[in-house]
Amino acid sequence: MNKLSFKNFKKSLIVITILVNILSGNLLAQSKNPSPLNFPTPKNIENMLFYIQRDPNVNTAIYAINYQENGKIDKSNPIKAYWIRYAEKGEKKDFNYMQRKFAYGIESKTVNNEEFELQFVSYKKLPFTLKKIDSDQKYHVFVSVNQKRIQVEKIFVRIEGGSFWLPNVKYAEVTGIETSSNKIITERMLLK
Repeated sequence: MNKLSFKNFKKSLIVITILVNILSGNLLAQSKNPSPLNFPTPKNIENMLFYIQRDPNVNTAIYAINYQENGKIDKSNPIKAYWIRYAEKGEKKDFNYMQRKFAYGIESKTVNNEEFELQFVSYKKLPFTLKKIDSDQKYHVFVSVNQKRIQVEKIFVRIEGGSFWLPNVKYAEVTGIETSSNKIITERMLLK
């Protein structure tokens, strides 16, 4: 190899090394912040229990108590779920049929007068409990993740590609109050 081609090879190698370092730094930053999106926090939502945010946009699924006109919970359908479409000026919009039946909808079963078992239609392996608690006489949603009982405030679902019918879900994070310590925690779980 002559001096000129070796010099060009050396420059190319330096440029490639710099590019690899920049790209790996970006990937490391993404692993710390799992989504490049800046999610808003829903505020002043009447009867909200918890919300779900997920890639690929900032639209947020809200899950609220479904009260009847008489002020009592609707036992046949205790949860009212809908979108706040932050990507569309914060418009409130009901789930469409496909979202309700195959993705974000919730099925419920009455356990007793003030307690219900909940399951997401898209992931029935993780049961949630909706119940009224004595301390504030309000309904809250609870779930057990990694042997920790959590009063759910929000759920984040990391999606990387896939399709509507088969999204590539990497994990879900549940954030809320751990019932044994009364501290805010976030627990990650891999969904299979």
